[in-house]
Amino acid sequence: MPTDALPPLSRQFIAHFGEMGSKWGINRTVGQIYALIFISQRALNADEIAEALEFSRSNVSMGLKELQSWRLVQLRHQPGDRREYFEAPSDVWEIFRVLAEERRRREIEPTLSMLRMALLEKPASDEERHAQQRMREMHDLIDRLMKWFDDVQRLAPDTAIQLMGMGATVTKVLEFKDRLSGAKRKAKAPD
Repeated sequence: MPTDALPPLSRQFIAHFGEMGSKWGINRTVGQIYALIFISQRALNADEIAEALEFSRSNVSMGLKELQSWRLVQLRHQPGDRREYFEAPSDVWEIFRVLAEERRRREIEPTLSMLRMALLEKPASDEERHAQQRMREMHDLIDRLMKWFDDVQRLAPDTAIQLMGMGATVTKVLEFKDRLSGAKRKAKAPD
């Protein structure tokens, strides 16, 4: 099933995911492999993926290893077939949760660790004190966001989705509280 044998909507989704992959820090091939697996009605083996996307078998194997390291595909075996089959988790909330955890582990935790170490240093000048204060602000914001993220992660998916749907309502309640208390919120910078 070469790419042109895929339905147009599927081809469009796969192409878009490949383009977006490069913006998300993965290569186009990996993004397209994931998109195909994600929309597939059944688990696919590497040969099927290579044929559908017209990629070399070695590129598909490397892409599948990358996706496995991100925990975005699950390995399946079929009775009587020695080949490995791959499928995406069926729950999109689970996919989001795994992606967020992996990004946190790979990108955010090292940054927080570096900031913690920098904040333990004794500044030797006003310039370093200023830099350290800015680092403290960054650390505190990231740390607060990660604590909030942990709280959201513990919620049942339905509850988390309800919480996301309340975004505008919560904002209005907080603005009303600020008006009542006379507190001024920092205005959002114009786009």
